[in-house]
Amino acid sequence: MKLVQVLGAGCAKCEKLRHNAEQAVQQAGVEATVEKVTDINVITGFGVMMTPALAIDGEVKVAGRVPSPDEIQKFLQ
Repeated sequence: MKLVQVLGAGCAKCEKLRHNAEQAVQQAGVEATVEKVTDINVITGFGVMMTPALAIDGEVKVAGRVPSPDEIQKFLQ
């Protein structure tokens, strides 16, 4: 099972990324957990300086923008 983490404090863009991530997981048909991370210390621990960010299995894939569900699906393969 994959772990998809949305890193951000809860702004509108962070919520949009969470929605896109959940949609991508559903469309890809993969087993994954989508987790929202709001703790700034955890976020900076990933080396992220701009939110929102998306990490999959502990690896940051995108930071500072909201990728589309289609783009996120490619990361899930």
